[in-house]
Amino acid sequence: MLTRRDLLRSATAGAAALAAPSLLRADGPKGFELPKLPYAFDALEPYIDAKTMEIHHDRHHKAYVDNLNKALAGHADWLAKPIVEVVRDYKKLPPELQTPVRNNGGGHLNHTWFWQMMAKSGGAPKGELAKAIDASFGTLDGFKKEFAAAALSQFGSGWAWLVKGKGKPLAITKSANQDSPVTEGMAVLLGVDVWEHAYYLKYQNKRADYVNAWFSVVNWDFVSGLFAAK
Repeated sequence: MLTRRDLLRSATAGAAALAAPSLLRADGPKGFELPKLPYAFDALEPYIDAKTMEIHHDRHHKAYVDNLNKALAGHADWLAKPIVEVVRDYKKLPPELQTPVRNNGGGHLNHTWFWQMMAKSGGAPKGELAKAIDASFGTLDGFKKEFAAAALSQFGSGWAWLVKGKGKPLAITKSANQDSPVTEGMAVLLGVDVWEHAYYLKYQNKRADYVNAWFSVVNWDFVSGLFAAK
């Protein structure tokens, strides 16, 4: 079972050397497994409805896990790696495996973080994270404006991300499909899924309404832990 410490340690894996975190290490020959949601399907209502959570987790995330295990069948060394290493280093795989592992490994990693990055009572950023947000974006509202702009400008399916920055403590980026910032050496802190399956049942084509509502369930305690992780 995943521990909070595993998840915290893994989020910094894209930067510099990755010290073999245990995040999502495969369970022997069975390969990677679908993690349980840390709350009930309806826990995030009214912002995210129960049916969307059920389909998103039990069908979409499960499909990424199943397809990743299928793609890596016969590659026991890769099945034994933490998923964050698989996603970071997928270009080291044979060419015919790179695309399925990029897509499905990224989907598995991104969603495992995503569930943890939300909570029934999202709260607000505190301490060093709050200071970093102010230093990077002026205010929390300034962050939300820039983050929402990234989420809304992502053409088609993808994600918007908050990552550790270089010139400033924090930075915002976005990625298409199930690509992950860890592949580019970035340390992930927060991400919002803007694939239509994440919001269409409740919000239809109104991605902006979904993103604005999603801010109400951001698990800032979890994000703070990721920011503090070394």
